[in-house]
Amino acid sequence: MSVQVENLGKNMVKLTIEVSAEELEKALQAAYMKEKKRISLPGFRKGKVPRAMIEKMYGPEIFFEDAANMLITQEYPKAVDESGADVVSRPEIDVTQIEKGKPFIFTAEVAVRPEVTLGEYKGVSVTKIDSTVTEEELDAEIEKERKSNARTITVEDRAIIEGDTAVIDFEGFMDGVAFEGGKGENHSLVIGSHAFIEGFEEQLIGKNAGDELDVNVTFPEEYHAKELAGRPAVFKVKINEVKMEEMPELDDEFAQDVSEFDTLDEYKEDVKKTLAERKKTEGKRVQENEAVDNIVKASQMEIPDVMIDTQAQSMLDDFANRISQQGLSMEQYMQFSGTNVEQMLEQMKPEALKRIQSTLVLEEIAKEEGIEVSDEDIDAEVEKMASMYGMEASQLKEYMGESEKDSMKMDLAIQKALALVMEHVEEKDADTE
Repeated sequence: MSVQVENLGKNMVKLTIEVSAEELEKALQAAYMKEKKRISLPGFRKGKVPRAMIEKMYGPEIFFEDAANMLITQEYPKAVDESGADVVSRPEIDVTQIEKGKPFIFTAEVAVRPEVTLGEYKGVSVTKIDSTVTEEELDAEIEKERKSNARTITVEDRAIIEGDTAVIDFEGFMDGVAFEGGKGENHSLVIGSHAFIEGFEEQLIGKNAGDELDVNVTFPEEYHAKELAGRPAVFKVKINEVKMEEMPELDDEFAQDVSEFDTLDEYKEDVKKTLAERKKTEGKRVQENEAVDNIVKASQMEIPDVMIDTQAQSMLDDFANRISQQGLSMEQYMQFSGTNVEQMLEQMKPEALKRIQSTLVLEEIAKEEGIEVSDEDIDAEVEKMASMYGMEASQLKEYMGESEKDSMKMDLAIQKALALVMEHVEEKDADTE
């Protein structure tokens, strides 16, 4: 294999990767061995047709796609290593030559890590944070605790009101025909949550358990399913059950139930202390973000679009994983929110850019300051992670490859760089220009 590197500008490079004709032939034979059991020709038993006969009948191109995929998967990582390029995006692959008896040639356009010209990073101004707890904040936190300790009871003596949970069966129809993805059974819908299409939940208010009704809605013009966008639909709905939350009384008994304290006053004082600590922690994070934002503004770097696209896709994948743990698929989320993948990726791009810029400046600070991560630092981080997962540190280490260790090392260097920045910040009042 040989690789040539062409600088395309704006931190983009094109790798031209050439694989020998011999390696292509091996890949074609592997593709034939993989597919031959599925191919039959008159006069031959299934799986016994010679490769030459298959290529004569269907053309030599029949195995090209599988062979190309094998070689790209196998050779691209080697080409990146050989090129020395610090690749930070997924490759845009293009096959430029695939022909029996000739070298296999493909290109990969990728983004490489941008160079960063740092601005001033010591003595950065950040806004002072007030961690004083107001009465309103204290009341809201205690109300949240009351809500989390509420009992869910079945409503039988009144109609649905906002805040109730309706357990419903539903099926959507358009022009009298049921449409895909519009059916659900025993779905718990909180009235007023705006989880469904606009206007759906409001039509359940005033109805009772056991009622069956038609809910008329119009899909948004920008709805992700084009065949539904902007069109009216009717949902056949059956209300199986209505539930509500019954809040506990705010008294000494409540304090005893939710805490180690005997009186409501003692409990409130403890909540106030906890809130103050939380505000202090959150304030520190706000100051860190402000400091890094200011360093980014004072620094220079050119971020390739594909790098932003890759980061946005990674963020979307994380989001999909989180909601799947809550029992919701991306398809269902998009159905209920009236959005699509392209819109979500576009919405994530500003945050993706911000994350990239923040990481790059902190990495550059770590390099500028000669920040090192010791084996003891790695061991301490592994211990911390192992305790989170309920594992032995030695066991977690066995699961970690070199790439995971390198990633952990870089993360710890970034943390140290951020700590250095925060040691030198200058606080200013919120109203200071």
